[in-house]
Amino acid sequence: MMYEFLSNNADDLIQRCIDKVNKRPQRNASREQLRTGIPMFLEQLTKTLYAEENIDTAAAIAISGASGGERKDASEMGATAAAHGAALLALDYTVDQVVHDYGDLCQAITDLAVERDAPFPVDEFRILNRCLDNAIASAVTEFSFQRDCAISDRYASETNERLGYLMHELRNSLSVATMAVAAMEVGQLSISGATGALLKRGHAAMQRLINLSLEDVRAEGAAAGQKGIFSLADFIHEARDSAQLEADKRGSALVVAEVDKLLAIQGDRDLLLAALANLLNNALKFTRAHTAVSLTAYAQGQRVLIVVRDHCGGLPAGNAEKMFSPFTQRGDDRSGLGLGLSIARQSISRNGGQLSVEDFPGVGCAFTMNLPRHLALDGIPPAEQAH
Repeated sequence: MMYEFLSNNADDLIQRCIDKVNKRPQRNASREQLRTGIPMFLEQLTKTLYAEENIDTAAAIAISGASGGERKDASEMGATAAAHGAALLALDYTVDQVVHDYGDLCQAITDLAVERDAPFPVDEFRILNRCLDNAIASAVTEFSFQRDCAISDRYASETNERLGYLMHELRNSLSVATMAVAAMEVGQLSISGATGALLKRGHAAMQRLINLSLEDVRAEGAAAGQKGIFSLADFIHEARDSAQLEADKRGSALVVAEVDKLLAIQGDRDLLLAALANLLNNALKFTRAHTAVSLTAYAQGQRVLIVVRDHCGGLPAGNAEKMFSPFTQRGDDRSGLGLGLSIARQSISRNGGQLSVEDFPGVGCAFTMNLPRHLALDGIPPAEQAH
């Protein structure tokens, strides 16, 4: 009888299956996963064969399910096979590797039966095939379901982050435009002046973000920004103009050091400007009342360093790198989305740079944009090289 053969040779069969698993690349199943996989299936198969031998069809179906998966309620074998499939997904197995686990046992039974000269009736092989069919179906179904859920969750997370990026940047641009309008109304300023130029830049930035988002939808991927050579001094000057409105609103001082007019950067100017704006807004948001935020930019070898310093009082211990994670907010002010620093780091990285923070306990923080330096072309003003 097959159930007696399986019961008497269970340890040998399980070891053969483990040996097969260990010979395959990238198979890192734990003892627990090996125990709840093939060994459990072998035990249930043996119980099914015993029940069938004793003409206890109801018990056999309760253990391993009916032929063709007609039973809608889960069998004992189906439940453990589903758990095994989910466990293999956690190990980054593929669906074919899930099937291999059960095929290994079938092959081990056949090989050992030939070696021991132990032929089995056709009906017992039919029961074996039914159990394998149901177990594989349950394992693969659960594996696929859990995998699809994981993919869906990851897609939702990525979509949420991209939507958060768009909303964050749109709100920043809208804030600049709104403050420019307010300043123009209070001072009865002309649209053709410097504040009017800020208003126009705010509108242009919003238009650019909307256009990029539309291109992203069409292409199912982020559109590559236009990279050019531009003046570092002009870049810092524009960032200062936008941040000055926020500084005035919060009653903080914004101190900007002079920049060497010969220094230039090559990259996506809009992305980098948005990144710097995020750093300045972040600094102005958290610097203590009646303190200053400073902005400096200078060359260091083949790199350009842009440093934003605040007087926030310093960071909690171990909080520096965590600040750059999406949706992480600093302090008690929850008016933002917690995306500014994450967006800034991504934008700077796309332009061959790095963003880091240095903590000065009891004083404040210094955020540094480290970008590749590009010398201005001879005879051509940097401002004319931007696009």
